[in-house]
Amino acid sequence: MFDDFKFWFQTLFIKRTLPPPLQRMQLKPKDSPANPLMIQFFTWDCLHPEMSWWRHLEEEIPKLAEQGYTQIWLPPPNKAAELDGRGYDAYDLWDLGEFMHKGEIRTRWGTRDELLSACRTAREHGIDVLIDAVLNHKLGADRFETFSAVPSNPINRLRDDGPARLVDGWTAFDYPTRGNKYSSFHWRQEHFSGVDWDQKTRTKGVYRIGWSRNVDTELGNYDFLLGVDIDHTHPDVQEDLLKWGSWVLETTGAGGKFLLSWLQNVRARSGNNRLFCVDKVIPYLRYFRGEVSAPCTPFIHLSSMCLCTGNFHSASRQSDSFDLRQIFKKTIVGLQPGDAVTFVDNHESNNKADLHPQVIGQSLESWVSYALVLLRASGHPCVFYGDLYPNQEGYSERTANNLRILVEARKYYAYGPQQDYFTDKNCIGWVRKGDRSHPGCAVILSNKSGKCRLTFKCQANAGSSYRSLMTQGEKVVVDVQGWGTFHCFANTAQVWVKA
Repeated sequence: MFDDFKFWFQTLFIKRTLPPPLQRMQLKPKDSPANPLMIQFFTWDCLHPEMSWWRHLEEEIPKLAEQGYTQIWLPPPNKAAELDGRGYDAYDLWDLGEFMHKGEIRTRWGTRDELLSACRTAREHGIDVLIDAVLNHKLGADRFETFSAVPSNPINRLRDDGPARLVDGWTAFDYPTRGNKYSSFHWRQEHFSGVDWDQKTRTKGVYRIGWSRNVDTELGNYDFLLGVDIDHTHPDVQEDLLKWGSWVLETTGAGGKFLLSWLQNVRARSGNNRLFCVDKVIPYLRYFRGEVSAPCTPFIHLSSMCLCTGNFHSASRQSDSFDLRQIFKKTIVGLQPGDAVTFVDNHESNNKADLHPQVIGQSLESWVSYALVLLRASGHPCVFYGDLYPNQEGYSERTANNLRILVEARKYYAYGPQQDYFTDKNCIGWVRKGDRSHPGCAVILSNKSGKCRLTFKCQANAGSSYRSLMTQGEKVVVDVQGWGTFHCFANTAQVWVKA
């Protein structure tokens, strides 16, 4: 495990091209003929009223396995800077809820033992665990240090707002309770490239110690995000992160799977990757192509590898004036399907505190969007906890009920070659022709106010009847030549399967 993680981490500094990562990654149990499916098992504000989040997860795992989920994306399991921190405000990666730091032993999500128990249960049910790794920055230092830094312009970090001066930055992480258990590395100012607070003057800002060069160009240089920014070129930093990566995979049994929330803020040097890693920053596919997958709502434009307007957001706003035949135009899943982890919502798209609010287009119901994510041949889909479980952040019972039907359709019917029927600007569909173990399905969706009809050819099932999964009692008979006319109601999706 250590060799695998070391190989992956070190090759971030090498550039080479490999086949699409989804073709090489284990997304489900090796002996399973079923489709792979991921679930993001958290929202931004989620807490269970009666038990820890890890215990809630463990209770749900048997049901998730039965529904067809093969991967679970967990929130960052590490100790946060604040008691209610989600883990993205990373204080100590090595503390999974074991040490009395920041006023509690547990993390927001529970204790180390509860986490490991949930991970064991997941493995027993054939579900892999995906760790959300926060490796870009740290917060909540135990004390400040005095060092020289340059005030940077917050709008353009390449421009200085003054000469270098002494600042008091919160950069010393002593971990007084954990001590040297698991790791003897203690962070100091030389391990960081920038800070956002000068304790000497009690001033918030962006103070440069030394930016990395090959990073995203947002704000001039997007090496710095928040807190104290990690310098990934420092050999001690690299060694500790390598050890942590190996340790957390072995400890949790996560099977070599990470979601990386930091690639936008590190240097763009890359290489091969034996682990299943997901980069949430879409522009970086040009650097990490063949090495990571990108979470991608299939409705986000990809223009020169840049994030632009959301196709599905446009479709929801423009109603029947939007041409659904263009829904996959200039998208990751359309251009690089082997790189795309597809989703409709996530913890950031519905998070009011998000730095970069996303527009996913929920005004056209999310469950219709999920038909495009779950039932097509391209991409590796991820279902959002907030769309499936009751919560206070935008839950819709109608969406949840229809989403369960679509997940069932993915498990039992969405297999085999795909034939698209994108002939009508307001009504599109496709046929999955099935395989030796699964009969296939026909899918149709609409963004217009009236009933939508399309004629599909289902050659293998000529003369057969199809029934609707979304509504009761409706049937379509395919003629002897294999043609059948399928329909869906206004602004909805419909799935047809062999009766």
